[in-house]
Amino acid sequence: MKKTWIAWSLAILIAAGVAAYYYNSSDRAASDQTSVNPAQPAAPPAAKYPFNAGHPLKDTSMLKPPAGAKVAIFEFEDLECPACAHAFPVVHATATEYQVPLVRRDYPWSFHIWSFDAAVTARYIQDKISPQLADDFRRDVFANQQRIASKDDLVTYTRAWFKSHGKTLPFVMDANGACRNEVESDRALGDRLGVASTPCIIVVTQTGFVPVADIGQLGRIVHDALAQTGGPTGSPATSLLTVPADTPRAQS
Repeated sequence: MKKTWIAWSLAILIAAGVAAYYYNSSDRAASDQTSVNPAQPAAPPAAKYPFNAGHPLKDTSMLKPPAGAKVAIFEFEDLECPACAHAFPVVHATATEYQVPLVRRDYPWSFHIWSFDAAVTARYIQDKISPQLADDFRRDVFANQQRIASKDDLVTYTRAWFKSHGKTLPFVMDANGACRNEVESDRALGDRLGVASTPCIIVVTQTGFVPVADIGQLGRIVHDALAQTGGPTGSPATSLLTVPADTPRAQS
């Protein structure tokens, strides 16, 4: 009887240990899918999630096309954001196809390790070298996000990138802080707008704006906006406008 009792006790302990192992494994797997910032989940492809994480926009008075344009694409992006990397080629291809301006703003999240520094570098290239090369840098950073895990990785990557493009990396980049101020200014605009997730993409006209919830539908939304404003639309597309052109704007 004593041996039987001991055998049953051992069996129960082994079963409990196995159950605890699988419970902890599943718990770790679930936690791995959660962002380090509980208030802001990590951003998967934008097409699967509601615009701006379901949060309403605040001060939309800034949402107007540049002078001379009837339609524009506004985008707030973070260079460390996977969904922004997913959207980047679509946004640029759409802007080129429909010949509408892209008003891009940097919105580096505070919980991302290196995105602010990358944005400052992109601004430095834009201001000191060329806007086209700055776009190339952003595109390449998005394509290599998985290789950049720290600020040191970003420095190493940036040094190699400058060398591969025949440019000299300055000993002190942005010594007067001008590029840093530009990024901070963009982030302040995003805060005013109420950016709650990136990419935050909006098609704007002189009288209205259309939040883009599905990046795959951006071209159709731009097409419809151009049709409403009398601009060239190219191929016809099914209307996907979600905000009428006469929708009232929030006041600052």
